[in-house]
Amino acid sequence: MTISHSNPQSADSRTGSQAEQPIILLDKVNKWYGDFHVLKNVDLAVRKGERIVICGPSGSGKSTLIRCVNRLEEHQGGTILVDGVELNDNTKNIGHIRREVGMCFQHFNLFPHMTILENLIFAPIWVRKMPRAEAVETAMHYLNRVNIAEQAHKYPGQLSGGQQQRVAIARSLCMAPKIMLFDEPTSALDPEMIKEVLDVMAELAEEGMTMLCVTHEMGFAKSVADRVIFMDGGEIVEQNTPTEFFDNPQVDRTQAFLSQILHN
Repeated sequence: MTISHSNPQSADSRTGSQAEQPIILLDKVNKWYGDFHVLKNVDLAVRKGERIVICGPSGSGKSTLIRCVNRLEEHQGGTILVDGVELNDNTKNIGHIRREVGMCFQHFNLFPHMTILENLIFAPIWVRKMPRAEAVETAMHYLNRVNIAEQAHKYPGQLSGGQQQRVAIARSLCMAPKIMLFDEPTSALDPEMIKEVLDVMAELAEEGMTMLCVTHEMGFAKSVADRVIFMDGGEIVEQNTPTEFFDNPQVDRTQAFLSQILHN
């Protein structure tokens, strides 16, 4: 069984300029919570297949940023394009983008009354109108992929936190997303469970999945990311390759953050 994450419209069928456009583009994006200006004129372009780690202190806007990419949070200024589709009030656009963008949260958001298998087949059947037999085959493929197929008929409450997070990743992959967003996916896990989740994410990165990951796991950032972004006060303060970011930070706020996080 071959599972493809590719766009049904192949790159060859588009013009060269279209194929080279960023898969995610944020242009002067602003977001407020009441009077609190949480995102301030954020510009970001993400290439297809690029792996980006976003870090920063609590309240810096990093989780809000990635939640805006699939409209879990609504931005009030600027433009967001995902795979060439503008994210705005158009419900058709929102639905299209959410079908193409998978997301894993700090807490796993599995349906507790459904088995693991039922959690995985629900969206493909109801959103992508996939035949049940195909949905089950796809679900088992991805449960095998995250090394948890033997848990298919258990309920989420019977699994460890690390197992539940791997299920959540598999559930997202069943929708064949082009992009995966991770919002501190290991922060709710015990230390011994973190590695099993990071290993799955690293394997996805090796396969070329476009990824935006909010995390404080700096070892993961060093080994997997193409680019590390540091946010503070609702702004992108610094971004660079992992080597340059960690070995030669250019901004005082970045240096102070790294000094604190790498020595704790």
